Amino acid sequence: MSETADPDAVLRVEDLQKSFGGLVATDHASFTVERGTITGLIGPNGAGKSTIFNLISGFYEPDGGTVAVNGTDVTGMEPHEIADYGLIRTFQTPRKLDGMTVREAMLVGPREQPGESFRALFTRPGAVTARESENLERAAQMLEAFEIDHLAAQPATDISGGQMKLVELARAMLAEPDVLLLDEPVAGVNPTLAKKLTEQIRRLNDAGTTFLLIEHDMEFVMELADPIVVLDQGRVLTEDTPEGVMNDDRVVDAYLGGGA
Repeated sequence: MSETADPDAVLRVEDLQKSFGGLVATDHASFTVERGTITGLIGPNGAGKSTIFNLISGFYEPDGGTVAVNGTDVTGMEPHEIADYGLIRTFQTPRKLDGMTVREAMLVGPREQPGESFRALFTRPGAVTARESENLERAAQMLEAFEIDHLAAQPATDISGGQMKLVELARAMLAEPDVLLLDEPVAGVNPTLAKKLTEQIRRLNDAGTTFLLIEHDMEFVMELADPIVVLDQGRVLTEDTPEGVMNDDRVVDAYLGGGA
């Protein structure tokens, strides 16, 4: 397992490649997410954004290239293994957990829970109970911080899509990520909840969490992200500030003329 020595790079993608049959979805893509940033990943429909996210987080295996988290090569690892190195992701459509309250859904978030081991239930029951109590307290604190503690006892399947995105973001933070990948966090969310999500992402970033996010809402991206990586047909077209991206003719051409 190789390691690199750049302490500022929480995520490094190098020469990433992925094809599905004859379709090249990721074409030698390379970029870095610096620690402490909110980095945006944008591009026209079909540019390869979701494929990149799936490759980075271990849901797809790349045909070539590498992914490093905190200097450790995690290429080809399973999603839960990559999560152990500090990379957590959300999904465009939050996964509602049937039969669970919001509070119970939150408890899926923490990593390395001894209660997940059948043996620990018998050999270390005290440790299991202590960790469960700690996680319940942390979940309650996180729900309060996200101003959704009033939903704790609600069935997770009964809350709105926007509320579920807040729950998913709060749940992801229980895993204490070094870098959190957000897949279209405000897609389909009403303006009030979108504003709340924006405020929460900014608050978490101010507290030290690094973000890489995909979003089609350009106003949201330009307000929140810096730098911004632009994909087109699986390639990194440019990486720049929001102003630089907006004034780049290649970006305009990609959105208006191709990449669909």
